[in-house]
Amino acid sequence: MADAEGAKRLTGLLNGIAQSSYYGNADITEELLKSELYPNLPADQFRALLEKMRGLLKSIVSADMDINQIDAFLTAQAKKQGGITTEQAAVIAKFWKNHKRKIRESVVSQSRLENNLKSMNWRIDLKSQSRHTDQENSPVAIVEMEIGKNDKESEFVYLEFNEAKINRMLKQLAEVEDSISALTQS
Repeated sequence: MADAEGAKRLTGLLNGIAQSSYYGNADITEELLKSELYPNLPADQFRALLEKMRGLLKSIVSADMDINQIDAFLTAQAKKQGGITTEQAAVIAKFWKNHKRKIRESVVSQSRLENNLKSMNWRIDLKSQSRHTDQENSPVAIVEMEIGKNDKESEFVYLEFNEAKINRMLKQLAEVEDSISALTQS
């Protein structure tokens, strides 16, 4: 693994594992990785390498390791009998440094069961037409929220608040804030 070609193949293997395990790319198969990256390696040795790297990456991802944690983890793995080489440890650390944010976002996105707020826009308008003449030319807050999952079509929710509703909502938020402050000071 001391040569640059070995490091390049291991990086490709880690990318393939990330694509299939965390990014949902079903086109990346064990057979494809073997034929593209390690065509001369016997099948049982390739499978052992693949499972070792999968296990290491799974441990790193599940612990959401920072730089210090991954250095300590990989050093321990390199000292362990049947573990990894220091060259492999360097490649894994570099891979994690470059892919941590994207893998974490993917894992968080996959673990959400409910919809989430994707965007929110608001504006203040003047109501120019109403059934009641006393409401004409009164300010209204219009809120548009996009709600959905990343891989599904979004739903849009539109809300309209007059001045009284906004004041009532602000009062309730202040009460919630006071309650939380009282609980945290106890």
